[in-house]
Amino acid sequence: MHAAFYERTGPAREVLRLGELPTPEPGPGEVRVRLATSGVNPSDVKSRAGLRSKELPFPRIVPHSDGAGMIDRVGDGVPAVRVGERVWVWNAAWKRAFGTAAQYVVLPATQAVTLPPAVAFDAGACLGIPALTALHAVRTDGGVEGKSVLVTGGAGAVGHYAVQMAKLAGARRVISTVSSDEKAMQALQAGADEVVDYRTDDVAARVVAVTGGQGVDRVIEVDFAANVGTSLAVVRPEGDIVVYGSGKAEIAVPFFPSIVKNLRLRFFIVYNLSAADRAAAIAQLQAWLRDGSLQHVIAARLPLDSIAEAHELVESGRAVGNVVLQIP
Repeated sequence: MHAAFYERTGPAREVLRLGELPTPEPGPGEVRVRLATSGVNPSDVKSRAGLRSKELPFPRIVPHSDGAGMIDRVGDGVPAVRVGERVWVWNAAWKRAFGTAAQYVVLPATQAVTLPPAVAFDAGACLGIPALTALHAVRTDGGVEGKSVLVTGGAGAVGHYAVQMAKLAGARRVISTVSSDEKAMQALQAGADEVVDYRTDDVAARVVAVTGGQGVDRVIEVDFAANVGTSLAVVRPEGDIVVYGSGKAEIAVPFFPSIVKNLRLRFFIVYNLSAADRAAAIAQLQAWLRDGSLQHVIAARLPLDSIAEAHELVESGRAVGNVVLQIP
C-alpha cells in the first residue's frame, strides 16, 4: 500500500517519506479500513517534530490518528456485515505505529464508527480529535445548559466545533475570541453570540462587560499558557476553566485570584477519555451528524503526497479549519 511515514523526528520536509508498505491484515476483533481521507492535527505535527520527545516509540511511524473510509475486511469475531460500512476512526496512531496517512489502516473494531450517509469523508477525518475534544469540553462536569461560555480560538479546528456544540447543548450565551475578520465570521456562522478580536480588544474587559459584570460560567481554553490571566479574569466565581491545549509545557497559575473565586480547573486530552466518557460523546456526536446539525470547515484538502505541505500548514497556524489529506 502507498503510505507516508517517518523514522526520525524533525522538520516535515526532512523526515516525512512516501513509499510502499505491506498492506495490513486484520486480526481477531479488528477491521481494515480502506481510507479515503486522513486528518492532520497539531498533535500529529508535534509528535513528528519531536516537540514532546525526540525518541520514537516505534522504528517507523505512519502518522495521524483521524481518518475516514470504508471497511473492506474484518477479523475473527467481527460481524461480516460490517464489510462495506462507511466509517470514521479515532486514536489510530495513539500508542500505535500505524496511523491513517496510508491507503489502509487496521485497528480494533470499536475504533471504527459508522459515518452517516450524508457526512462526507473529509468531514469524517475531523471527528476523532477536533470534534470529540470540543464535545468533551462542552459536556464535562455537568455541561453548559443555561450557562455562558467563552471559547478561545472559536474559528480553530476545535473551537469552531465547540462554539456550535455549546449552542446545541443549550448554552445561554457563547462568546468567542478570534484574530481576524475572517475568523470572526466563521465563529459567528457557527453560532457565537459575541466575538472579541484579541489583537485589538481588551478581552477580559469586553467579556466582563457583555456578561453584565458577572463573567462567564465556563472557559473552553485552547492555549492556557497564553491566556491564563485572561481566563482567570473572565470566569465567574464557582466557574470552570476547561483546558485542552497549551503553547508551553509549564504554566504559572496565580493562586490567590483562583482560590478566591473557588474555580474549577480541568485538564484533559481526548486520547485518554474514559470508556464511558468516549461512548457518551460518540453517541451525542453521531446524533448531531445524523440530523445535520454540525458545520465542518475544511481549510485545505491536499493529496497524501503533499503531506509535508499539510504539516507545515498546520504548524503555521494559518489554516482556518481542518487540514485533510485525500488518499489515492
